[in-house]
Amino acid sequence: MNTQTKIALVTGGSRGLGKNSALKIAEKGLDVIITYKNSKEEADAVVKEIQSMGRKAIAFQLDTTDTKSFDAFVQHVTDHLKENTGSPNIDFLINNAGTALYSPIMETTEEKMDEMFNIHFKGVFFLSQKLLPLMNDGGGIINISSGLARFALPGSSVYGSMKSAVEMLTKYMAKELGPRKIKANVVAPGAIETDFGGGRTRDDKQVNAMIASATALGRVGLPDDIGGVVAFLCTEDAGWINAQRIEASGGMFL
Repeated sequence: MNTQTKIALVTGGSRGLGKNSALKIAEKGLDVIITYKNSKEEADAVVKEIQSMGRKAIAFQLDTTDTKSFDAFVQHVTDHLKENTGSPNIDFLINNAGTALYSPIMETTEEKMDEMFNIHFKGVFFLSQKLLPLMNDGGGIINISSGLARFALPGSSVYGSMKSAVEMLTKYMAKELGPRKIKANVVAPGAIETDFGGGRTRDDKQVNAMIASATALGRVGLPDDIGGVVAFLCTEDAGWINAQRIEASGGMFL
């Protein structure tokens, strides 16, 4: 990494949309830091793939629900960057890490709600807070939301509500960080064929067919449909896009 190359940090970058975003960001000429929760081998494979493009990459373990670990994580990142670039700074933060919850209101436990809150809101809020001092002015935050913050499907009340909270938080980020010329935007995927939520969209033929029939472009989304949108927001071409929700769902439930 050199001081001229911009750096993006992608949480949950070892698989699925995070992996795709990390690879697409690297294709745009940025160096990439990814985090993973458990899958070190998968994360290392993503790092190697990015390095094969001629970009710099590294993976750090991080549980985004464990806010008490954030100071140590930021120190690891800072130490790495100082050693390799001479500067502790990054340019873009992509808050992607997350898990699904399919649970009707009547069956949702307090523990499950707390878990969703910690992953999808509290973790996003405080990781952003901890990393903002390291972010270069003029950079950006991209928060990953969901189509489920716009439309309602049974069983996603908690997940969709947390994503709605992140979407409003993004507007506040844009407002408060404006003086530093840091942009904040939301990318909201529709249903995507990944292992997210146990691979339900990918593996359940009925779910897959239902989503395809409710989507104007007539199919379920793929990781490749999303990563490029995230990567675009890390470029100069997207420099005037701020406080926006970009839904990439192929026209789902129009």
